[in-house]
Amino acid sequence: MLDKQVPVCASRLLILVAAWSVFALSTSAGAHAVIVQATPAVNAAVTRGDLDIRLEFNSRIDAQRSRLTLQDPDSKPVAVTSASSESNVLAGRARVESPGQWSLRWQVLSRDGHITRGDVRFTVR
Repeated sequence: MLDKQVPVCASRLLILVAAWSVFALSTSAGAHAVIVQATPAVNAAVTRGDLDIRLEFNSRIDAQRSRLTLQDPDSKPVAVTSASSESNVLAGRARVESPGQWSLRWQVLSRDGHITRGDVRFTVR
């Protein structure tokens, strides 16, 4: 009888470990803030002038500890005026004049402490 109980206990333990692994992986993957919508869009072409910037994330972010930086085609920084009141949005406004490829770099701190970063490249005509 003892021989039959050992495999049952081992299989229960294996199921428990597998379930915990799936939970742990899904929890840590869901904790990072990722962009769900970007304006300008990746590889978009925009006209010269004032540019509204809006990055919407899949979770709440700490806006005070998050940042947007904009670089012109010569990799020089361009001022971005911050403008957002939503808990999952990083937004601003900038003046884009030089034609060429620009880079909008972002870094956000999720409310749970995870930092994510990336960039959105677009072209000014």
